[in-house]
Formats: sequence, structure tokens, C-alpha cells
Amino acid sequence: MMQTDTLTFAGGGLDRAAELRTDAAAISAMKADPASRVLPLWRGKPLVDRTGAARLVTVPFGHPVLDDRAGVEVFLGRAGGVAFFGADISRWQPDGQPADSRAFFDASEQHHPAAPDGAAFAELRGVMARLPVLEAELAATAKAILGWHRSHRFCSACGEPSEVHLAGWQRICPSCKAAHFPRTDPVVIMLITHGNSVLMGRSHGWPEGMYSLLAGFVEPGESIEAAVRREVAEETGIEVGEVGYLASQPWPYPSSLMIGCSGRALGRDIRLDPEELEDALWLSREECLAALDGRHERVQPARRGSIAHFLLANWVADRREWAQNRAEAEPDLPGR
Repeated sequence: MMQTDTLTFAGGGLDRAAELRTDAAAISAMKADPASRVLPLWRGKPLVDRTGAARLVTVPFGHPVLDDRAGVEVFLGRAGGVAFFGADISRWQPDGQPADSRAFFDASEQHHPAAPDGAAFAELRGVMARLPVLEAELAATAKAILGWHRSHRFCSACGEPSEVHLAGWQRICPSCKAAHFPRTDPVVIMLITHGNSVLMGRSHGWPEGMYSLLAGFVEPGESIEAAVRREVAEETGIEVGEVGYLASQPWPYPSSLMIGCSGRALGRDIRLDPEELEDALWLSREECLAALDGRHERVQPARRGSIAHFLLANWVADRREWAQNRAEAEPDLPGR
């Protein structure tokens, strides 16, 4: 298991105070407290200060930027004695350049006329690695839970509109009484190595030159280890032997938990499935370092702040704490 204190979204000390979600009086008191803060999001984009260092912009209850909110403010938790909430204001219609929901990265920014000076709604991928750890956790939590509300407005049992409960952490159908809770999708992401090389892949539609570690959803009834072996075999034809756990990262795109694993490839011959990947290749540790530094002539690494970037950077640095068995498994590695 790795030290994840530098991994974006991995935890910033937010006290989720789940025991307060059933306490309507406590939630009301926090909303009435002028010190409490609300993070507005527009179509999944948090409000961010664009005048200097990347920081979230929160507002008090009653602020006019919240006039366009849909539903209720979700209680995110407490930190430093302050209660934090998230609010979806996607009903607001901005002027100017619209967001491009089809793009891998939406570089457009939206400026609400009531927002504080210098604040704009910006794609979280663009600022996630520069946010303070607590703010990154707040943004990831708000984006995921508000996204769940947008996509689960109707009861999956009977189809009737459902209602928000537990300060935003539950929906109940008033018709059939079915209770619905937020779901997190488990995704395995694999650092597959063979000797001094790591397996990298490129999905269709990614920015030019971008490669990352292979990843895929865990299927019902499947273990993490089996998912690692299946996904690698499906996408590249590579058989994987020993599998181990490295680290995890909440990934609010829209609501996944990235489970970082190591795996030892039993061969190097790639048989690409063009439906799954556009390309796959092996990179040596030295080539991977060049890619991370922006010096590789062909490969651009995954975005800084992602678990893929984190795992690759640690592998290049040869961190022994998360590779205890590698000396026996791969005796040909240099630098030991």
C-alpha cells in the first residue's frame, strides 16, 4: 500500500459527519449559521478563483449565485469548525461560449454575474492538482453527489419522481417507498510491468499523444484481481500473473473509485483489440521518466493529479514500500 498524501482527491481531512444527516434541526442550524459555506457547481464545474492560485470559491447561504440552484444543498461535511454544502446551479443559462460536454476536456469557463469578482465555473480536471487537499476533496465529493442527483431523479423501481432525504445522501420514492443511495463504481487501473517496462494504452478520442495505464470497470461478481487480469487480456492480449494493491483515488467523472493495482505480465506480445484501445505499447522506466518530464517524442502522460500519473511517478522513482516483492520477481531491474 502506498503513501497517498500527495494524491489528488485522496483525502483532505473532511469530517463527513454522517451522524448529522438524519438530524434535521442540526442541518437547519448549520444553514442558518453565517459561517457555513456553499460550493456552487454548474454542470459539474466548481466555482474557482481564476485570478491567482487555484482555490475554490464558496458563498454563504442566501447569496444570489444560489438563486438558480436545483433541489437542495447537499451537506458535504465539516472542517475547521465550518460546515460545507454543495449546490447545483445548472439551471442557470450563461451567455457566451457554451460548455462542450462531448470533449475530453472542456476548456470553456462560465462567469455568473452574481459570483465574486474573478470567479468562474471551470473544469475540475484543469485545476484538480493545484487545489489544496481539503478543497480537492470537497470538490470531488460535491461533483459526484450532485451528479448522482441529476441522473437519479426518478425511482428505478417504479419510475416515479423521487425526493431528497438525509441532507442529500438519500432519495426516497413517495410512491413505492423505495430508498436509493449514492453509488460508486469500482474501476481497476493497472501498473502492468515486465522487467524494466510498463504497459501503456491509448483510448479513442484522447488528446494527441496521450497514453495512460490500462483501466476498466469491475463487473458484478468479479474480484479486483480477476478484473485486472480480464481487462488487460481483453485490451492487449497480455496474460497477467501476480496482482497486488497499490492505492486508490476517488474519481468524480462521474463517480468512480479508482483502485490502483500492480500486475506482472507473463509476456510482452501485444494483440490489440481496436474496439477497446487505439494503441498500446511498452515503455521502459527511462522512457516513462522522459514522458513524465515532457521530453518523450511520442508519449504524453496522463494528466497530473490522476492516479495513473501518481503510480507512474512512483514506479519511475522505484518506491520500495509498494513493491516489496519486486526484488525477487524482477531481479533484472537496474539500480538495486
